Amino acid sequence: MDWVETPQSVQELVLRLLAENRELKTRLSWLEEQTKQNSQNSSRPPSGDGFGKKKPEAIAGEKRKRGGQKGHPGHERYLYDESACSAIHDVFPPVCKVCGAELRGVDEHPYRHQQVDIVPIKPQIIEHRLHELACQGCLKKTRASLPANIAASSYGERLTAFIAWLRRERSAERFSSDYRQSHGQLQQLLSRLFGIKISCASISGLRHEMSDALSSVVCGAHAYEQSQAHVHSDETSFPQGNSDGQNPGQTKGWLWVLVTDRVTVFEIALSRGQVMAKQMIGATYSGIVISDRYSSYGWLSVEQRQLCWAHLKRDFTAMAERGGVSQTIGAALLKRQKRLFRWWHQVRDGTMSREPFQNAVAALRIGFKAQLESAADLPIQPNEKSPLAKTVRTCQQILKLEAALWTFVEHPNMEPTNNAAEQALRPAVIWRRTSFGSQSAAGSQFVARMLSVVTSLKAQNRDVWDFLALVCQAARFNRPMPSLIPLKPLTP
Repeated sequence: MDWVETPQSVQELVLRLLAENRELKTRLSWLEEQTKQNSQNSSRPPSGDGFGKKKPEAIAGEKRKRGGQKGHPGHERYLYDESACSAIHDVFPPVCKVCGAELRGVDEHPYRHQQVDIVPIKPQIIEHRLHELACQGCLKKTRASLPANIAASSYGERLTAFIAWLRRERSAERFSSDYRQSHGQLQQLLSRLFGIKISCASISGLRHEMSDALSSVVCGAHAYEQSQAHVHSDETSFPQGNSDGQNPGQTKGWLWVLVTDRVTVFEIALSRGQVMAKQMIGATYSGIVISDRYSSYGWLSVEQRQLCWAHLKRDFTAMAERGGVSQTIGAALLKRQKRLFRWWHQVRDGTMSREPFQNAVAALRIGFKAQLESAADLPIQPNEKSPLAKTVRTCQQILKLEAALWTFVEHPNMEPTNNAAEQALRPAVIWRRTSFGSQSAAGSQFVARMLSVVTSLKAQNRDVWDFLALVCQAARFNRPMPSLIPLKPLTP
């Protein structure tokens, strides 16, 4: 029977079934893509890939045995300088091991054997006895005051710094800012390691004291970052509890990070919008921001942006795994991305000079943009949800910011990825997973300030404990605060 002769009701049924089939295929493709998402083709972290899933080998078929690889540089036992030794004992052989004759003389280069141990640690406890004396005239009693160089707190600056360093906020369970010690673990550590007895309330009070003292320090570091030529910016979710008693539970907060060469500043807010982005970066910032394509950075001009190529690589990988036309588009873009990174690694390693690199990228950019334009022009329906439609829309979005893909080519000290910000967020993500966020706005402040201090000091190879002790001392005795701003220029 010819289609024209087919009854109207049957035609309508066939057309309805065909439309339903297309819709089901589209949904199936979407579900399959969701189940295949991993850290290589989406924004999921590597920890979300699950257990037992092997990463793709750098070279097909290449496998390495566990442990040190053949030809790798060796690592010898570390020897401390003689000035660090508590004692040095010279041991001489009395007789020859062959003939038994008496031995004399001195070995100019003896074999050095060092034994490192820890002696019992005891806290320094100094008692100040404030006497109260009665006046012989008026009979009124007067008690002595603490000396000017003694704080009113019962706990010294280094102990306060140590507690803040090892603590982290979380309701009944409080964890460390760097070593993730729970409240109970910290109490046990202080008792067993130092013989110090301290209450939970005292630990909480010292944490608040350190958080308040760090406020101006972190603000100074933030202002320093906003004056730099380029910054890395990123954000991740960070739940925050409500302490007002009216709205129990947690609010979805966001941990923002701003990274430069040796200074990193964190901030926790209940917003992921442009207002917070402007607050972090600076509404009048004139430098260049390295970030992903998130809309919160849309207020920046294209000339002020460098899009993260690591995010782009994940987008292209997702396209290539969709099959069909999307696979062709994704594979072509991935090929150009790999070529760009190969050249960039050569520039970074010093095997390619910048001028040939810029010339090569200029040619690659033409083909890359043409590929994006070709994909962006493919016909799709406004509300189409097919894999191809998703690919086309991604290419259209990238094309709008195409100029921001190549900013790093003209700036020698700029990276093409936002890995610096993502790496800075990793300890915070671990913090979030073990503590489930913070319990209050004050807890969020403590988290952000301690993360800022610890991350910045590590990048500058400065001692965290000493710095926190100086901050505490400065706050208690109204002295100038130490700074997170590096004193020396960055050496290449």
